[in-house]
Parts: sequence; C-alpha cells; structure tokens
Amino acid sequence: MTPITSTTRREARYRVNSDEWHQIVDLRKAGESVSAIATTLHISRNTVRRALTFDAPPRDHRPRTGSIADSLAPAIGTLLDVNPNMTVAQLHRELQWSGSRNTLARAVQRVRAERSVGATEQTPLAPVSRASNIPHFSTSFVGRKDDLRSLRAMLGESRLLTIAGPGGIGKTRLAAVAASDYRRAFTHGVRFVELASLRSKSLLPQAVLDALGFGDTDLPERSVLESLIESVRDKNLLIVLDNCEHLISACAELISLILRSTVDVKILVTSREVLSVPDEHVYVLEPLSTIDHDGRESNSAAIELFENRASAAIAGFTLTDASRDAVRRVCIQLDGMPLAIELACARLTALSVEDLASRLDDRLALLTVGNRGGPDRHRSLNATVEWSYDLCNSREQTLWSRLSIFAEGFDLEMAETVCADSTMETGQVLDVIAGLVSKSVLRRDDGGGSVRFRMLETLRHFGASKLMPDEASQLRCAHLRWCSALVASARRKWTGAEQERVSGRLRENRANLRLALQTALGNPTDESTALASDLIATWFLWSSAFSVREHRMWITNFLKLTSLSDSSIAQLEATMGVLQTMQGDRTQAARTLESAIRRAGAANDGATLAFARQTQGLNTYLGGDFEAGERHLEAALALYEHIPDGTDLRWTAHIEMGMLCSSNGETLRAAEHFELVRDQASATGEKWMLSYSVYGLGLVALVRGQHEEAIRLATISLGLKRAFDDTVGTTLVTDLLSWVEAATGSGERAAVLLGAASSMWDSFGMQLYGSQHWVQRREVYEARARMSLGNSAYTQLHRQGATMSRAQVIAFALNEDRDQDTDARSAASELSPRERDIASYVAEGLSNKEIANLMVLSVRTVEGHVAHLLRKLGITRRQQVLNAMADATH
Repeated sequence: MTPITSTTRREARYRVNSDEWHQIVDLRKAGESVSAIATTLHISRNTVRRALTFDAPPRDHRPRTGSIADSLAPAIGTLLDVNPNMTVAQLHRELQWSGSRNTLARAVQRVRAERSVGATEQTPLAPVSRASNIPHFSTSFVGRKDDLRSLRAMLGESRLLTIAGPGGIGKTRLAAVAASDYRRAFTHGVRFVELASLRSKSLLPQAVLDALGFGDTDLPERSVLESLIESVRDKNLLIVLDNCEHLISACAELISLILRSTVDVKILVTSREVLSVPDEHVYVLEPLSTIDHDGRESNSAAIELFENRASAAIAGFTLTDASRDAVRRVCIQLDGMPLAIELACARLTALSVEDLASRLDDRLALLTVGNRGGPDRHRSLNATVEWSYDLCNSREQTLWSRLSIFAEGFDLEMAETVCADSTMETGQVLDVIAGLVSKSVLRRDDGGGSVRFRMLETLRHFGASKLMPDEASQLRCAHLRWCSALVASARRKWTGAEQERVSGRLRENRANLRLALQTALGNPTDESTALASDLIATWFLWSSAFSVREHRMWITNFLKLTSLSDSSIAQLEATMGVLQTMQGDRTQAARTLESAIRRAGAANDGATLAFARQTQGLNTYLGGDFEAGERHLEAALALYEHIPDGTDLRWTAHIEMGMLCSSNGETLRAAEHFELVRDQASATGEKWMLSYSVYGLGLVALVRGQHEEAIRLATISLGLKRAFDDTVGTTLVTDLLSWVEAATGSGERAAVLLGAASSMWDSFGMQLYGSQHWVQRREVYEARARMSLGNSAYTQLHRQGATMSRAQVIAFALNEDRDQDTDARSAASELSPRERDIASYVAEGLSNKEIANLMVLSVRTVEGHVAHLLRKLGITRRQQVLNAMADATH
C-alpha cells in the first residue's frame, strides 16, 4: 500500500473523482440542469461545468487558486495558538476582517482541518462510541428529502442549527433521520437527548450528561456543568437536543457554553421557539407540501404521507381517482401537518375518505374560531387534536387526560394503578387503552419482552389541559404513591431471581421517578414527604435509576425539608453517607454517618443503625484505619443477625469485610466472607451482589499470586455487571483486571484498562474511593505496565482506554473484538485501490467530511464508501480499520 503523505493529501484534495464525474455526466444526460446537479451532489455549479468539459474521468488537474481569506491563514493560526476555542465571530473582530464572514469561516475551517490532519499522525485513534441512542420509528419516512439536503448543507457551515416549527410538524422525526444519516461524519458519534419529559431546568446538564454516556470527568468538587464540559471538550460529536421550548433559556445558556468550550462539537436543536443566541442558524420546518415539484397536487408529499399511513391503518387501502380529491382536500385543510394527517388517517377505521373530508371541514372551521390568537398552523394542529379528542368516547377522553400524568411512557399496570377509580374500574383500562392506541393517541413500544405506551408531547399537553386542578393534584399523588411502591417492591425483590427485571424497571421509569420526587418537593405534605423520602433513601438506586451524583442531589434537597421525622432523616443520612464514601468525600461522610447513628438510635431504628455502622466501617477502612473499620463492620454484622429482611445490606457488609481482610493479607478470612455471599446469592438467583463476591475472590487470587484465576474471576464479574447501570462496581473490577494484566506482563492490556478505570472513577468521584492505600496498590501495577511499555506507548494506550464507554470497556476486557479483528485483517488484503484509499484515511482518524474534502466527493458518497468498507471488512467500529490495515501491509 502506498503510504499517505502530507503531499499526497494535498494532491488528493484537488483530484477530480471518477465516481463524481460519472454522476455529473449521467444526471446531465437525464436532462438535469447544472444548478440541479450541483444541488443534488452538494457541489458548486462551477465544479459541475468544469467536469462537463472533460470527455472522460480526468486523472489530474491543477489545484484551484486560494481565496483572498487564505492570506490570513498565518494570522488565524497565531490567534488559535493563543485560544484554540476562538469562534469565527471572535476571529472576525480580532482580525478586523471586512470581507464575508462565510469566506473567513472557510479559511478558519481549512486551518483547523490541516491541524487536525497533523494531530492524527501523532495521537492514538479514539474509539467511536456506539451508544448513539437515536430513536427509531416503525413507519416510513416520507416527504422530507429536500429538508435533509438543506440541513446537511447548513450543518456543514455552522455548529448550531435549530429546526424550528410548531408542534406536530415533524421536527423530532426529521432530526432523528438526519442524525442517523450524519452519524459516521463524527468521530465520537451522535447523541440524541430527549428533553420533553424534563421539567426542571436545574437538571438539564445532568440529563445531557446522562445521555452522552462518555467516561465523564466528574469529581465531587466539580459541578455537573463542569463535568459535562469536560466530557465533550475534546470530542468530535453531534448532539441533538430534542424539544427545547419549555427550557429555552436554560438550553440557550448551556448550548452557548458548550460551543464556547469546544471546537469539534456540533449541536442540532428542535424547538417550537428559537434560541436567539449569536451562533444559531435556524431552519424553519415547513408543513409537507400539498403540491409537488411539477405543480401537481396529486403526487404531493402530503398526499404520499396520507396514502402511506392510511394503508397502515386499513389493510389494502389504495388511492383511487375517486378518493384522490377528498384526500387532497383533507391534506390542504390540515395544512400538510404530519401529525394532523396521521391522526386523520387513524379515523379511517370508522369513516370513509369522503366522510373524513366533510367532517374535518366542519370541525376545523368551528375550532379555528375558538383559537384566533394562535398562529395559523398551530391552530390547525390544535383543531386536529381537539377533533380527535371529540371522536373518542367519554372513557377514552378521561383516560387520555389522566395518562398525561406519566413522563416518558408507562405500562398497563401503571395505568391501572394510577388512573382507575370509581368512574373507571381497573378491568376497563385495558380496553380503553386499546381504543386510544387504535386512534393513534398512544404509541405502543415493544422491548425487553414488555409493552409500554407513549404519548406524543403535543397530545400529552393537550390531555393535561383537560384536567381540573383538583383532579391533577390527586393524580400526581397517585403517581407518587405508585413510584414509591415500585421502589419498595424493588427492595423486597433485590436479593432474588427477579433482581435483573426490577432493576430494568427502575431504569425505564427514571423519568417517572424524577417527576414523583419533584411532586413531593413542590408540595411537601406529610404523605408526599414520607413517600418520597422512603423512595430516595433506597441505598442501591445509584446502580439502577440515578447516577451517584444525582442520587446525592435528591437526598440533599429532601434533607432541607423541615417536616421529616428523625427516622426519615436517619435513613436519608445513612444513604447519603454511602454516596459520600464512594465519592471519596471522607470527612463529610464521617459527619453524616455520626448524625445518622445518633438519630437512628434515638428512633430505635435497628436497620438504619446497622447500615450506618457498616458504612462507617467502610469509610474508616478506606481512610486507612483498618482496626476501627473492622470493629464497625463487626458491629454491623452483629446487628444484621437480628434483622430478618436485611439480606442485601448484610451481604454488602461481608463484601466490605472481605476487602478489608484482603488488604490486611488475611486471604483465608477474606475468601470466607466472599464465598458466603457467592453461595447465598447463587442459591437465590441474585446477580448483582454475586458479581461483587466473584470480584472479591478475584482480589484474593491476585493477593495469592494466582493470576490466571484472578483474570477468570474478574471477567466473570464484569459479565454479570452488564445487566446493571453499576458504574462503581464496573470500575472496581476493571481496576482489578488491569492489575492482574500488569502482573502477568500484559502491559498493553493493563494500560488500556487502567486508562478506562481512571476515567470511570472520575465519572462519579475520586480515584479508588479516595483511599490512599488502594491508590498505592494500583501505583505498583501501573509502574510495572509503564516500565514494560515505555512512557510514550503507555500514555497512548492509557489515553485510548480513557475514551472508551463502559460497554466498550467490558467488551475489551472480555476479548470480544479479537475474532472480528482477525477476520477484518484477512478481508483487508482483498480491498480495491479505491477502498484501500478510503480505509487509509479512516485508519488515520479522519472524519467523513475531511475525507470528502481530500477526495473531492460529497459527504454522502463517502458515507456510502465507508459503510461498504466496514461491511466488507466484517467490522462495526472505525477504529478497528487501523489494525486491519496495519496487518494487511505486512
């Protein structure tokens, strides 16, 4: 393979590509104009004209002359040396540039691209995260191809793009499809952040941080905002923020901060209201056209959508000459609004197209009069929703409004528990929900063997508007009671075979739990305070519902309430002590636990007293006082003997005692504690504490010098942790595995795992719980790995591990990529010259946009080439191309 040099890159930037030349010629032969070809292929009209002067695909041509802004490149570079994050607007002022800002922006982009190319030659390739979380839709995507092309062009020129328009116009759907199309253009992928269910602006940074899923730097002394910025500072990433209108000011501030603090992060926003910030480019999303490009109404995008959705509602539906006029009238009356058309099609189960058109005409005329103050398109949507509401029977209307109490979905049992009463019996809820699903008021989501229902935000807000204040208050209380019962049930089943299922149920109801806690804080009655404090005092929520930091935030908020009993305060403080201990906040944890012990004793609460004593032992042991730590843990274990339902915490006390004994070199005692938990957890089908017990036995094996056994046990433990959101435990096991790899001479794997563990520790607290003796133990193995590799290689591999997601770390630890990489190396030797060029650029870490610039191709063409390349190599991640190509050249 010919090496790719800087000179080769410069020449490639100006090479006329054969594929593109054929596309231009074929489109011209088909009768397309120069302007149409340029629009279709996302190139300039001059490029099209030059290409058409060649009789065959040109092999070479002189590079284009530079623009006048190129003369500013040295000055731009000097300013970027001082402040790499300087925006185009700032550069415009500093340089006193009097020309076009777009011209200056292109010059800045070229300077940064050249720096990026140089940087990729010296820095290791960062893994691309697979956790894009882009929503998928079961229905086809209709009528928005032109919008997608426009969005691509605008996003290429700007870092912040807002898709604006009224509710129901299709902003979310368009953003999801666009994000999916663009995902390969970003080294670190795309993150889709749904904000519709978020009600508190203070939780906005946390919600975005959760959705990003990177190994975030999140030290206790840092705010969530600082942690968010650290997690994206060096990323090449597209963030989609969906439904921002109800948090518009908070979103504007957060987005501005992200843009100021990063260079290669782009943000795509959907909102009914524009952000009104200097960096924002706005794309106003229009309704689907009722007239096609040729001026005909019969083949418009709106009619295409109607036909598509109608055929889904009624098997065998086709558009006929007799029905076409009625469909056209429906689409025009609905202003081409996608949601309105979909809701109208759902009515075809009871109405003919002619009936639909006539009823819709009357109903819209009536309802528009009642909403003269709203914008035209919004009036049309409101009228459609109101009309759909009127077509529901009284029970469906009632349940529609009641179901608006849920955030981000619900299942049948939730609806029956919260929404049924004397006017709607529990047994009737299923039939009413089925009716709402058939009328497209509810969406049915299948996943994980269970069915959940979701309501579009427009419909949810409409339903909420139909609730009387007293009814809304009663529903919020019922919702809080259900959430409290959910967590109570999880506590009862936590040490049994249903643990994985109840953990998943907590995770999928995270938004509902947040809403319930906000309800209690907003209206702190005796009942709501008691229910919510009991909910949030559940010690293992950080492993299933919230991050460690968010869990701590909720407890902090509830401890500020004055209506709590001493027993409730003691429970909250005991749980807070665990969170503070895990974060390494040792001094504060000691004070919190002393208070919890005092209050629990006064309230005669033996379970909370044991829990606080146990955590006091852990905190003391991690601080280096082994004798006091053992004394507190022994006292807790003695108390647990008299608490029949304290199995989960008794097991954790044994795990912590085992860790203490292993630190003392008492491997026999340590193994006894770990084996007790392993045997009891295995007998009940429990997996979470089982993973900790297996980890503990791996720790014992390491201390005994049984390295192969330690590796075996550590990998088993990591495999068990996949079913839980247990960043703390995953980090602990990853660190252990890195130590064993270093001890066996596997310096490369040790360096990667140490980097991954360090990053994950930072995501919730201090390294290794802030325990000095644990840190010193790690330093021994870290020194071995560094010595075997050398500083430079160790640093590169450590950095590679630090960029991995939790899922990637586990896959790496379990060697799940090895077979795939081997197959890829074999396939790489069979690549064509064009494919080898693409693979070489990908292996260098260039984005699709950079490759497109180098090879004079559209980004879409490059995306197709790269997707084909990955399929041909049989791999799924771009970073695997580097290994495949390296072996293919030898």
